[in-house]
Amino acid sequence: MCDYEIESGLLKLKYRYICGLDEVGRGAMFGPVVSGAVILNPEQLNFEIKDSKKLSPAKRIEMASGIYRDSLDYSIGWCWNDDIDRTNIVEATKKSMQMAVNKMHVRPDYVLVDGLNPDFLGIKGRGIIKGDNISLSIAAASIIAKVFRDQLMVDFSRFFPDFQFENNKGYPTQKHLNMISLRSKTYFHRKSFKWKNGKGK
Repeated sequence: MCDYEIESGLLKLKYRYICGLDEVGRGAMFGPVVSGAVILNPEQLNFEIKDSKKLSPAKRIEMASGIYRDSLDYSIGWCWNDDIDRTNIVEATKKSMQMAVNKMHVRPDYVLVDGLNPDFLGIKGRGIIKGDNISLSIAAASIIAKVFRDQLMVDFSRFFPDFQFENNKGYPTQKHLNMISLRSKTYFHRKSFKWKNGKGK
C-alpha cells in the first residue's frame, strides 16, 4: 500500500522538493519508454493514488488530473524506439528520467526512483524496488507517465489502425504479433526486441 512515510522522513531531514520517478513502456515493442516525475505537495496529498497498473483507465485519468492540479511540479520525459535500439532499454529508461527531471521548473533536492539507483541523475536519492507500491510520489509518477503514454498510443492508432494500439498500447499481444507477421514492423517498432509467443527474447 502506498503512503507518504518515506517522504515525511525526508521532509524532517530538511529536504524540500522530493521527486518520485517511474517509467512505463519498458516491456512494449512499439513506441517510446516514458517516465513521469512528480513533486507532491505535502499539504495536498491524495491517498487514493496507487500504482497505475492497479487503476482502471478512467481512474488513472481522474488521479492524473488531481496530480497536475495539486502537485508542486510534474514533468514527463521519453526516449524513442531508435534510441532504445541504439543503446538498450535500461539506458533509454535513464535518459527518459533525466529528461523528465531536467524539464521540471522546481529542481528536486531528493529523488525516489522505482527500481533504479538514481546515481545517473546527479541528485541525492534512492532506488526503491517496487516503489510504485510503496511511495506515494513514485505511484503518482507512474500514473502521469501511463496516462501520457496511453494517449500517445491512441493517437498512433489513427495512423496505424490495423495494429490496434488503442487496445494493446504497443505491448506484444497475440493480435499485435500476428499483424507484424502480416504487415512487418513500422518505423516506430523496436527493432532490437525479439518476440515469440507474446514474450520478449
